[in-house]
Order: sequence, then C-alpha cells, then structure tokens
Amino acid sequence: MEDDRKVRVGELSRRSGVPIPTIKFYLREGLLPPGVATAANQADYDEEHVRRLRLIRALIDVGGVSVAGARDVVAALGTYANDPLELLGWAQSAVEPRHRPDRDTPGWRKARERVITLIEERGWLIYPDSPAIDLVADALAAGDSLGVAELFDKLSDYADAADQLAAVEVGTVLDRPDPAARMELVVLGTVLGEALFSALRMLAHQHESARQLRGRPS
Repeated sequence: MEDDRKVRVGELSRRSGVPIPTIKFYLREGLLPPGVATAANQADYDEEHVRRLRLIRALIDVGGVSVAGARDVVAALGTYANDPLELLGWAQSAVEPRHRPDRDTPGWRKARERVITLIEERGWLIYPDSPAIDLVADALAAGDSLGVAELFDKLSDYADAADQLAAVEVGTVLDRPDPAARMELVVLGTVLGEALFSALRMLAHQHESARQLRGRPS
C-alpha cells in the first residue's frame, strides 16, 4: 500500500494489525471512512485507511479513549483541520474523566479560585471556560477533603513542569510543515502524551521512593 494501490479488507487488516471484525465495527460506528465499493459486499481501501486505523487504535488502546470519544476526535480532525486550538480542545475532552465530582460546594469553589489565581499569576493565555480549570479544581478539592492538601502545596512546581513540557510539545507540532500531519500530531500528542507522562511519572515515583527511603531509618 506504500504505492497507494487499493486493497481489500483482508490486506487492510494485515497492514494495520487490526482484526477484520474490528475494522467492520469501526466502519459501522463512523470512525473509519468507507472504502471504494467494488461489489455489493466488497470495497477497496488505501493508505489513508491504514493511517486512520492506527490513529484510532492509538487513541483507544494506548490513550484509553472511549469509542465515542475517538469518533468525536476523528470527526474534529476533519472539521477543524485549520484550527489547532479547537482541535486541541476536542483532544483534551477525549481524555477527561467521564465522571464529575460535586462542584457545588464551598471547598470546590475555593479550589477553583486558587486555579484562577495561578493562571493570572503566571500570565497564562487560557479560555475563561476551559474545562481544564475545573479538572484542576477537582483534584485540589479532593485532596483537601481527604486531608492530603499538602500534596498540592507546591502547585507552582506542578505548573512549572507543565509549562516546560507544553513548550516542547507545542514546538514539536509547529515544526511539522504539513498541516494535516501537524493536526494529527495535536491529537496524538495530547492523548498519547498524557499516557506517556503518566507512565513516566510512575517510574519516577518508584525511583524516588527507593532513593529517599534508603536514607531513612526503617
């Protein structure tokens, strides 16, 4: 398929590593565009279908995105092809938790005010209604209610790390000359970057736990 030749679904499955029943499911769900019909129950596919399948699998299998969330992101990829900020919002929404805590409490509102203050102090250019503001407040409020507020006493350190990582990720996206590839990287960088950072953080926690406990009495 490197030469853009058309192939049947069996070859598409082999090239992408996605089982045929799963491919048919993605077609029914609208995640994958239909191929070129050649008979009543047959169609041909090309390299774009391979790329789309790999994108879908990365979103679902690695990023933990639901099928519905993946469908929304794929649709946004086509709809907002020239609007990276809008596409970024769709990608971020795909990795948001599906369940929401109670946000109608004094503790949560206080936590959100703290997030707003942080944004203002750092001069971050953030939409006032960004869902990420509420997500940070969720974590802060939960930590406070569980008596582990000291975990987030150094909130600025978290923000520093996020700042540095975001600068690298956004710069990598903008360095891509092809607009279509750039927009795909917005999606993958958001979803896979979330999974990557979470896993690396786990490794760092294991290392630091072993290192710091080594110097303390048992």
